[in-house]
Amino acid sequence: MFFRRLAKKESPTAESTTPYSKITRSVRISVEPHYLADQSAPADRHFLWAYRVLIENLGNETVQLLSRYWRITNAFGQVQEVRGAGVVGEQPELEPGQSFEYTSGTPLTTPSGIMVGCYSMVTSGGEKFDVDIPAFPLDIPSQPKTLH
Repeated sequence: MFFRRLAKKESPTAESTTPYSKITRSVRISVEPHYLADQSAPADRHFLWAYRVLIENLGNETVQLLSRYWRITNAFGQVQEVRGAGVVGEQPELEPGQSFEYTSGTPLTTPSGIMVGCYSMVTSGGEKFDVDIPAFPLDIPSQPKTLH
């Protein structure tokens, strides 16, 4: 799997550019998946996706991402759960108006699936809360785009 961290940014955008976006407690998570045909081997049942995640602090308090949870389901209903500290080796702290963007990836053994999850966060005052990651499909371009 590969990881890429992009820069922390000021002034989040007013509107999300992806249909896979959700706001929980003034933190917006937007996800954009991409099928990586050049790194996939369908004959070997190896399908690889990259997904770009944008985390935007739309609120008035500083928040820090502590951990992640992903539920990845393939077309046969087989589920893989992923838990861990931070994202791409970091636990970004976002002041009001800041955002953090990163790219990661996941393999599947089927040409379609779905991902959903949450980030555990904490405010500067020590209050912990979860932020929902919207469900998004992992469908190769020749497959219909559906949430499973």
